[in-house]
Amino acid sequence: MEKWNQTSNDFILLGLFLPNQTGRLLLLLIILVFFLASLGNSAMIYLIRLDPRLHTPMYFLLSQLSLMDLMYLSTTVPKMVFNFLSGQKGISYLGCGVQSFFFLTMACSEGLLLASMAYDRYVAICHPLHYCIRMSKRMCVKMIMGSWILGSINSLAHTVYALHIPYCQSRAIDHFFCDVPAMLPLACMDTWVYEYMVFVSTSLFLLLPFLGITASYGRVLFAVYHMRSKDGRKKAFTTCSTHLTVVTFYYAPFVYTYLRPRNLRSPAEDKILAVFYTILTPMLNPIIYSLRNKEVLGAMTRVFGIFSSTK
Repeated sequence: MEKWNQTSNDFILLGLFLPNQTGRLLLLLIILVFFLASLGNSAMIYLIRLDPRLHTPMYFLLSQLSLMDLMYLSTTVPKMVFNFLSGQKGISYLGCGVQSFFFLTMACSEGLLLASMAYDRYVAICHPLHYCIRMSKRMCVKMIMGSWILGSINSLAHTVYALHIPYCQSRAIDHFFCDVPAMLPLACMDTWVYEYMVFVSTSLFLLLPFLGITASYGRVLFAVYHMRSKDGRKKAFTTCSTHLTVVTFYYAPFVYTYLRPRNLRSPAEDKILAVFYTILTPMLNPIIYSLRNKEVLGAMTRVFGIFSSTK
């Protein structure tokens, strides 16, 4: 192992599971979740594209969320499964950089996109007469492009910095993908400046959007509580509770992981938390947005011919 580390610039991913019977069973579960999440998000994109009744800003943003979740899954899970099944834990220097770039891009972009979705619901419920102006197609496109561009720029800066850090210790990353904070303990230089950058980026792309989302839904729930229409109140509350569920599952483990000081973090805990925002949340998003949404269920009936017996 030491000889390999000295003669190669590649990294080693220690993985999520031990190579035993329990590890194989858990890996099968991950593969099942990966399949369900890929199928669910692909179906959501296809559904929103085909059904004209879903051609609204809310569902346009939702289709982008499904696309990001698909890329999220494709960035981490296939490599983890391949390494476990093949027994080869290595990942090339370039491959690690590419994986890190796409992971960080999806993380930051999805955080901003969820904030855009919260703003969409805020305008729709609190300012319905101004909705067509504030959430025009042009504004929706700007929100989506802004999420992708800002996420990519932030990701590129972190990835380039991480790949230029001198690694003079073991190149074994105690994670199942190239997560930059998990790479820092391997550096042979003081990384406090970069750790501060991680704190700032997490605050800008995750914590501030989360606080904004919380404030928006607080205002929305206040408006919903004073609605006269019982049906309208029920529909608005269902939509908001759905979004809040997604937001909580995504932001909570992310913020908890990246805002903690290094001395309070443990690799085992970080890997477990990473499963939530890289694997479980992409699976839950299409389920939450479809099973609790009558418009999506209606679109499934029209496009796929399912749930027709309940109509």
